Amino acid sequence: MKPGVSTDRRHPGRFLPSKLDYAGLGASWRTDLLAGITVGIVALPLALAFGVSSGVGAEAGLITAIVAGLVAAVMGGSPVQVSGPTGAMVVVLAPVVAVHGAGSVAPLSLMAGLLVCVLGFSGLGRAVAFIPWPVVEGFTLGIAAIIFLQQVPPATGTSGVPGHNTLIAAVEAASAATVPAALLTLAVVAGIAVVMVLVQKLLKALPASLIAVLLATAAAELFRLDIPRIGPLPHSLPAPAVPVFDLDLLGSLAMPAVAIACLAAIESLLSARVAAGMTGPDGRPSGPYSPDRELTGQGLASIAAGLFGGMPATGAIARTAVNVRSGAKTRLAAAVHAVVLLAIVYLASGMVSRIPLAALGGVLMVTAVRMVSRRTVAAILRSTRSDAAVFILTAIITVAFDLIVAIQIGLAAAALFALRTFASLSSVQREEIPGPRAEGDEHIAVLRLDGAMFFGAAERILQEISQVKDVQVAIIRLSQLRMLDATGAHALVEVVSALELRGITVLLKGVRPDHLRLVTNVGVIRSLRHHKHLFGHLGDAVEHARSHVRRNAGYRL
Repeated sequence: MKPGVSTDRRHPGRFLPSKLDYAGLGASWRTDLLAGITVGIVALPLALAFGVSSGVGAEAGLITAIVAGLVAAVMGGSPVQVSGPTGAMVVVLAPVVAVHGAGSVAPLSLMAGLLVCVLGFSGLGRAVAFIPWPVVEGFTLGIAAIIFLQQVPPATGTSGVPGHNTLIAAVEAASAATVPAALLTLAVVAGIAVVMVLVQKLLKALPASLIAVLLATAAAELFRLDIPRIGPLPHSLPAPAVPVFDLDLLGSLAMPAVAIACLAAIESLLSARVAAGMTGPDGRPSGPYSPDRELTGQGLASIAAGLFGGMPATGAIARTAVNVRSGAKTRLAAAVHAVVLLAIVYLASGMVSRIPLAALGGVLMVTAVRMVSRRTVAAILRSTRSDAAVFILTAIITVAFDLIVAIQIGLAAAALFALRTFASLSSVQREEIPGPRAEGDEHIAVLRLDGAMFFGAAERILQEISQVKDVQVAIIRLSQLRMLDATGAHALVEVVSALELRGITVLLKGVRPDHLRLVTNVGVIRSLRHHKHLFGHLGDAVEHARSHVRRNAGYRL
């Protein structure tokens, strides 16, 4: 079983809200309320920026954060997930808007939302676990590059050419920029970046992006800078309306809708999975999530956003991380985040309309840079040639062509990885401790991995451990593991981290010499409690495990 995943797949009521969604609210409502306010403040500049960058306008980004954020908070499968417009969705939407216009976004949201709901009702929420790690990270790198390049026109005071490739449009915008206009907007972007970096380092508790945007807006007003602004925003939420469906338009939107649905499912489930393993200020994990309900909730959120004139939404990992680290425990926090944004629409839309577009461009440029983990990229490139090639190829296709093509190729690569994995026999076997029994052996679990290591094997390891009461030490035998790639090694990192988080000491026995470099580079050894928890002989591992059990018994005495 994957850490933090709810396993109830039988009852149809699993897709509906229940009292269990708010268990513990009596004790956590204060921290939930504070976390929601914090996330709402952080989400404001991002919602505006993603709306502008997608081509549908700041209003659509704000509406999506409010409507989709509230619906997903109530109907989604994660208690701490925060949903709304994201950078990945912008990458898909921008070329669609350039070709079909902003009016195509509402029906596209409904179509993609329905497809995501179908994925959830079909029980395919767990399928994301089988998408290779290099493919996901290649998407992320490519998306980050596109988001950065999309901000070149506002950063240089020019207008991008609709329908052009992002890289070409960025080069053309930079070439067409005039020095006086570019100096002003580049100064705003540089100021945004400096403020965000400084606030993040010196005042971590404060929302860096919001402070940077407020300072940039104040400076633009004070010095009366002649630079493009967001422009007028509505003073209230628009009434819901069913968009007009044109059959010719629906046909041309079919493939983009499929791509958006796949992207929304992948991004939301990855975000929910990461959030389930994150710990709040109290040091406790966020709790389990339901992958299938998460998909249906995100699908309904996109449908609702489309009815109100918004854009497709997904779970947002950055805002979700802020939510968890701010102490959120229940869905109340994500709902409060939406209410905070709604209050801004009614009370502060005039002030928001004066925000410079270059300021939002600066926020997104910094966000794009932070999307890429240098440690993750280095780990993939050091892993195996095939995984590194898939990672680089996915990133290049995303930037050079578009995310729709990249998703198609990425899913094909995922299918090939899955076929290769299933072709290799793999199993997780529980073994008895060799030799005479000793006191405390009931607290030691010995597991042998055969065949190949992948995410499915990771789930079975956790399931085997959960069936043994009061396990204190887990010995994982790897000597019979014939195939291990970067995806499998990353799954092993997740297993070790999940067990250590539960207070179970993990000992690895029998790492093959041809696997040692890979597990070291990907971070398996680093995830152990101590680097000496790596053994060549089972007897040595058992004796070390028994010493841990004796030490724990001594502490209890």
